[in-house]
Amino acid sequence: MKLVLSDATHFKDSISIISELVNEARFKITKDGVELVAMDPANVAMVVFKFLSSGFAEYEVDVDQELAINLANFKQVLRRAKGNDIVTFEVVSNKLQIQFKSDSTRTFSVPLLDFEDKPQRVPNLSFPVEITAQSSLLSDAIEDADVVAESVSFVAEPEKFIVQAEGDLSKAMFEIKHGDVAKISSQTPAKIRAKYSIEYLKKLIQGSKLSDEVSIFFNQDYPLKIEYKVVDKLLLSFILAPRVDND
Repeated sequence: MKLVLSDATHFKDSISIISELVNEARFKITKDGVELVAMDPANVAMVVFKFLSSGFAEYEVDVDQELAINLANFKQVLRRAKGNDIVTFEVVSNKLQIQFKSDSTRTFSVPLLDFEDKPQRVPNLSFPVEITAQSSLLSDAIEDADVVAESVSFVAEPEKFIVQAEGDLSKAMFEIKHGDVAKISSQTPAKIRAKYSIEYLKKLIQGSKLSDEVSIFFNQDYPLKIEYKVVDKLLLSFILAPRVDND
């Protein structure tokens, strides 16, 4: 296995975002690309990551393999990559060797872990609502909601998407209409509402570093899917469990 990135920015940012949710992860290396499916320790959020082989400057994979890595260690090493570095990944003596090469050559080794947990499966979910919008709009909506509450409601109508939060005394509402900055596709005329944790959403919206556009899928009191794509390079998707009120 030899994987080479001429620009590691998207890969580095992806690992940094994922590491906010997941401590250790199993990467599957196939001829199509690098894949990861993992749950956070509390089983509230799932991350699905695919970095396509076409996103690498050089991609040599003879057989499929799996590499389990501590993401905190991996992130710290990747942070040392400079903008003009050529980054190479290889497995050497049961360690992932990461080399940065530009004016100098720097080499790091990250231990591979024994991962006994069963591979995670992406659930088969059905969504009657899809919103495609500028990533900055979703980020602004979540940051507004964070000022007043710990949870936020997503509300979809045929031509409107509303993000609203309510605290003990304060309220916040962010409304986006179908048009130039957002496309709202709904398969039902009914109003759909679901509530989610702002603590988790603040981690998920970091995907805006990767793409200017975000796709949002949800249903009534149902898991949320948020998806960021870079064409011919990567997909970073999150599935977040709904927050259920006890009262």
